[in-house]
Amino acid sequence: MTDQSTSAEPARTRRISPIAVTVVLVILLILGFLAVASVMTEVLWYRQLGYLPVLTTQWIAAGVMFVIGFLAMAVPVFFAIDLAYRKRPVYARLTAQLDRYQELVEPVRRVVKWALPALVGLFGGFAAASQWQRVLLWLNSSPTGETDAEFGLDLSFFLFQLPFWQGVVGFASAVILLCLIAGVATSYLYGGISFSGRDFRISKATRIQTAVFATLYLLLQGISLWLDQYASLTDASGRFTGATYSVVHAVIPGKQILAAIAVLVAVLFLVTAFTGKWRLPVIGTALLLVSGLVVGVGYPWAIQEFRVKPDEKSLENEYLERNIEATRHAYGIDQVEVERYDAVTDAEPGQLRGDAVTTSNIRIIDPEVVSPTFAQLEQSRQYYQFPSSLSVDRYEIDGKTEDTVSAIRDINVDGQQGWYNRTLVYTHGYGLVAAYGNQRSSGGEPVFLESGIPTSGRLGDFEPRVYFGMYSPEYSIVGGERDRPIELDYPADDQTQTPAEDDAAEQPAEGAEEAPAAEEAPVEEIVEESDGARQNLTTFSGDGGPVIDNIFTKIIYALKFQDMEVLLSGAVVDGSQILYDRNPVDRVQKVAPYLTIDSAPYASVVDGRVVWIVDGYTTSDAYPYSELKDMNELIVDADNPRRSQLSNPVNYIRNSVKATVDAYDGSVSLYAWDEEDPLLKAWGGIFPGTLKSISEMSGELLSHVRYPSDMFKVQRELLATYHVTDPGAFYSDEDAWRTPTDPVSTSARTTTTTTQTNADGTSTAASTSAGSGQPKQPPYYLTLAAGANADPNFSIYSTYIPRAEGAGQRDILTGYLAANANAGSEDGVVSEEYGTLKLLTLPKGTSIPGPGQVQNSFTTDNQVSQLLNILRQGESEVISGNLLTLPVGGGLLYVQPVYVQAKQGTSFPILQKVLASFGDEIAFEDTLDEALDSLFGGNSGVDAGDGDISGETPEDPSEEPGEPVEPSVPSADLETALKDMQEALSERDEAMQQGDWAAFGEADERLRDAIERAMQAE
Repeated sequence: MTDQSTSAEPARTRRISPIAVTVVLVILLILGFLAVASVMTEVLWYRQLGYLPVLTTQWIAAGVMFVIGFLAMAVPVFFAIDLAYRKRPVYARLTAQLDRYQELVEPVRRVVKWALPALVGLFGGFAAASQWQRVLLWLNSSPTGETDAEFGLDLSFFLFQLPFWQGVVGFASAVILLCLIAGVATSYLYGGISFSGRDFRISKATRIQTAVFATLYLLLQGISLWLDQYASLTDASGRFTGATYSVVHAVIPGKQILAAIAVLVAVLFLVTAFTGKWRLPVIGTALLLVSGLVVGVGYPWAIQEFRVKPDEKSLENEYLERNIEATRHAYGIDQVEVERYDAVTDAEPGQLRGDAVTTSNIRIIDPEVVSPTFAQLEQSRQYYQFPSSLSVDRYEIDGKTEDTVSAIRDINVDGQQGWYNRTLVYTHGYGLVAAYGNQRSSGGEPVFLESGIPTSGRLGDFEPRVYFGMYSPEYSIVGGERDRPIELDYPADDQTQTPAEDDAAEQPAEGAEEAPAAEEAPVEEIVEESDGARQNLTTFSGDGGPVIDNIFTKIIYALKFQDMEVLLSGAVVDGSQILYDRNPVDRVQKVAPYLTIDSAPYASVVDGRVVWIVDGYTTSDAYPYSELKDMNELIVDADNPRRSQLSNPVNYIRNSVKATVDAYDGSVSLYAWDEEDPLLKAWGGIFPGTLKSISEMSGELLSHVRYPSDMFKVQRELLATYHVTDPGAFYSDEDAWRTPTDPVSTSARTTTTTTQTNADGTSTAASTSAGSGQPKQPPYYLTLAAGANADPNFSIYSTYIPRAEGAGQRDILTGYLAANANAGSEDGVVSEEYGTLKLLTLPKGTSIPGPGQVQNSFTTDNQVSQLLNILRQGESEVISGNLLTLPVGGGLLYVQPVYVQAKQGTSFPILQKVLASFGDEIAFEDTLDEALDSLFGGNSGVDAGDGDISGETPEDPSEEPGEPVEPSVPSADLETALKDMQEALSERDEAMQQGDWAAFGEADERLRDAIERAMQAE
């Protein structure tokens, strides 16, 4: 009995527990449901948006590539193992060690024979699937009509064919190498290869199999070496990208020689398969290795050291010229218009009369500063929010184009509790708020041309609801057949309750609401509660997301978002739609996965709708001879911190697509902006029907299209060096420039670590204090006339200073780059001037102060510093706005708004002063109009647009310039003025904290008067 129980015990322990089986099955079912939910929700999302072929094309392409990669990897490895086993010696003499290995392997031999190829096949499948874009581009490529400078091949070979064939050769080499290793290992295990002391034996079958695989591998290496000669045209390891003198005369011939040797050695291995003589292939392999060192490394080094370096400038002249030409074309800077700008520094009365349009549109509202002001004045409720960085746009008002600063009033659900409120009630933002860029109120606030709730202003009637914004919730359930609306539209008055309070009595418990009757619901409804509170509710009536019309869709979305309320809530009624992936950047990226998206999308009112405008780029790193750069690094500046530490190498870029996303229903339109781009042509063939023609763009949409900031940043960085087209001067680096350091972020704008809100809705901590680094000055959008006889146009600009480090660094202007950002306003027709790059070069003999010098002059000027210290007294802090540079009056005018905000309590920036500089002159006045008059002898000759802030009639710019107006006699001495100033400042700060804006305005006026009297007394 004892023996039986003992022998029976192992049998019981080998049984699989039913509980374990159940757990495994449940886990598999859960994973299966999650996978199905993920797949189906993607299908429903793309189908609703009308881009399902984009998804299916990707899946089919990736699936086909996976199968090809799996079979191409698994099948050869399987046959290598199987053939080596089948052809094993029958009477092989095995060592004791091999006997033990066979004993271990034999019980699982069949499993290993199938499982090992399948495992490596999975890796091969995933590797091949990840290359679906490269394969489809190759299949849909077409000639460009342009050739490279070295081989004379069409550029499509480098952009499409070379990457594809390199991938094929690399994959095939990995397959053959694995087959070689697997075959040798199997043969060794079963006696096909044996070692006995110094004696080495190999069976005939093993010899043939090994020699054939070695032949194939070496042939592939020969092909790889041959392709490498073409890849040398994009090599960035040298002084510049492309084939240099040593590459052309040593590396490329060396690659050709090594490719021929590899093919010769491959033939020797093939001969060995039949003769059994290993001497020749072994010698050949040694020759290949030695040749690789001598021909591939030593000879190029010797040419570089002893031939090139002694006379590098002249020898590299031809190849540097190729690099300059290719780089300028690949980055779209070959058509830049260069104009000498002999800037004057003397300011004379009436000097700006010829620049009336430019000066009347100088933007004194800084979009990087006034977001808190927008929030304080226009946010209305805690469940709304504005982005930290506003957008610069333009609108036609009364027949005149006005530059504006604008932003969406987006929804913010962070403070809301409960699934019902976060998902069903707080579903959308409301309205677009826009302010004149060149105006300010008497209190220093922006002058809004569109504001309020409900929205009103100069932009006409438009759909104000924003269901698709930068900060929209992860998902919302909207619409449906309801007996009454439940979505908060906007508050009706100051007594409005939150929907959470209004619905508390109606909802017995979260996730267990009674479903309202399915009848036609009104789009809007105003609900008045018993206590008199009123709120505006609405029901989404567009087509913005998949319809949750059955139990299956409820289940898959409950699984996707891990919220069972989607399945259980009675408030999810017939016809309800679920909105997700709502960020406009994400939506464009999903329907156009081949695009690199600009970091600054912006919203405009277009044809009665709020529309997000998103720029997309096609890029490549395979353009021959073009300079290779990291795009993620090029677009970083003071207002745009680096968002990814990963490198994004590019040496070709085109703004090929303009995309729009409707803020109400989320519909996406892709417009082929650069129809000549070979990459876009290929992608258009891969995803047919997804790109619309420019002819379908309305004139109103075109009037809001602008030159994209990231494209401009990339081009300005390349032009800092590649404005020089002479190879000799380029090589000497004698006229290299750089973008100036932003003088605001390194001095006075802020002295704390801030949180930057990114275009994708995420946040990035960025310190911008004076000692936190040297960020570049960002480019700015302005209406300006770049150069002599140029017409004013909405543009984006940046400046240049000499590229120097240390003691030799000088902050003087050397260049001024502007791009025409006005696409016109005619239906389907882009202005011929749009995208024109104008580079103003300043004479080397004249020292025009750069932004850093001007900011330093502002800071150290006695009068300015005294007034700034006065403004900083009490509970206020001074914030310097963006320092703008404008080519007007034959010189360069600097303008900087100065803001003041309270240090405690209710705090938001208010525009108080404007700094201006022309030549060596500095003005610090209440308005830009006054500052310009002060600079130019009492009358600048123009109206800056912000002069009439106190009801006074501005001076007629058409009058002849006169002598500067003498200051009036001070009404009090300096001591009295300072005392009055201190009292007014204290009263103003107290009024700001209490929110008494009437008292704030009165105190502010007294403060202004006291400051003027103090200046006169001084």
